[in-house]
Amino acid sequence: MIAAADEPEVVDVVVLGMGPGGEEVAGKLAEAGLTVVGIDSGLVGGECPYWGCIPSKMMIRAANLLAESRRLPGIAGTAVVHPDWAPVAGRIREEATDNWDDTVAVDRFEGKGGRFVRGHGRLTAADTVAVGDLRFRATRAVVLATGTTPSIPAIPGLSDTPYWTNHDVVEAKELPSSIVVLGGGAIGVELAQVLARFGVDVTIVEAAPRLLPLEEPEAGDLLADVLGREGVTVVTGISATHVDHDGQRFAVRLGNDRVVEAERLLVATGRRVDLAAIGADILALEPAARALPVDDHLRVRDGVWAVGDITGKGAFTHVAMYQANIVVADILDRPHSPADYHAVPRVTFTDPEVGSVGLSMQGAIDAGIAIAIGRAQVPSTARGWLHKAGNEGFIMLVADRARGVLVGATAMGPTGGEVLGLLALAVHAAVPIDQLRTMIYAYPTFHRGVEDALRNLA
Repeated sequence: MIAAADEPEVVDVVVLGMGPGGEEVAGKLAEAGLTVVGIDSGLVGGECPYWGCIPSKMMIRAANLLAESRRLPGIAGTAVVHPDWAPVAGRIREEATDNWDDTVAVDRFEGKGGRFVRGHGRLTAADTVAVGDLRFRATRAVVLATGTTPSIPAIPGLSDTPYWTNHDVVEAKELPSSIVVLGGGAIGVELAQVLARFGVDVTIVEAAPRLLPLEEPEAGDLLADVLGREGVTVVTGISATHVDHDGQRFAVRLGNDRVVEAERLLVATGRRVDLAAIGADILALEPAARALPVDDHLRVRDGVWAVGDITGKGAFTHVAMYQANIVVADILDRPHSPADYHAVPRVTFTDPEVGSVGLSMQGAIDAGIAIAIGRAQVPSTARGWLHKAGNEGFIMLVADRARGVLVGATAMGPTGGEVLGLLALAVHAAVPIDQLRTMIYAYPTFHRGVEDALRNLA
């Protein structure tokens, strides 16, 4: 419907934010015959295909090949490895990001009948979004999917320096000789290991007592040991207090007055939502909140839904896509199950990989669950022994004694993310432990270690 000059254009649905979840919602609703406007100031597809999941895992694949080549001595011969970043940078541009051009993604959405508007959108009413000189009023739904941006800590001096975020690492055509990584969470440790394997002198600074603070303590401790053996300097339990840059190098002062220096500084200290920027106050919500409150159908209020990182239910593409299907069904009034996050899987793609699902041991204790813990060390399993070099890892099960089911698990090892599939199913479907014990586990596989961990439950 064409609006008068002073009236908003009336459409069925406005999707504000076209990352993985927003793009999925907008495309599905357009295919269902609704008039849909998708709005984003960035690239359609969001962080994942251009700077996150896809290019970073290309980098990790390349770095892992280097590491495997270096493991040849004592197993299969000898090799001299000469790292070269150029093929990695080329592949990212040519195969993953189209040199950061989203024409294909825009055409895909518009081919489904949607309309894309590039610009910064903001709520002006619960059913109306303004972008530039345009205004759109949605009669069926407004869907908020604006994701997150890097959270930059208020360290004195930092804002005045040319620090890097993950975007800069992914876009780098040449690597620095040295780098300090602020943050030892998933993004920080993944990128740190990649850079180190390509010959960069890397120092990680993590304020928490260990790397991967959200994972089981054993995972962070083991990863620190692995990275240390690969030449990475790991500093934990100390915060950065000041950052200087002299035009050539960074100097990062730590809380113990130690100063670490490097050519580059990567800030990987988490991500944040910006509810004020989208006009969340229009919905009587706190603009400074860390996430949009949603119900189990992803509704913020009548006529307004949200998907993805902005909901605070897990900053993962797979969570956004899961939520997108619920939102589409809810808007179209189709039967669907409410959202359930008790078995959200996540993987940190270091080497070894760290896959986890459900509650950690401490999380289960905090929830008042009487727990049993089962562990198996990957090197002690048949496949781990065969694997030899690069076989670090463990499987840890967290069981609810009263219910006789797993409520959480961690699989750390050469294929930790793949072993996690079995464990995620067990937690999701509440498969009885007695039934898991009767399963036949193929020999010799990494996932057979789950059988060992079940045997050790106590």
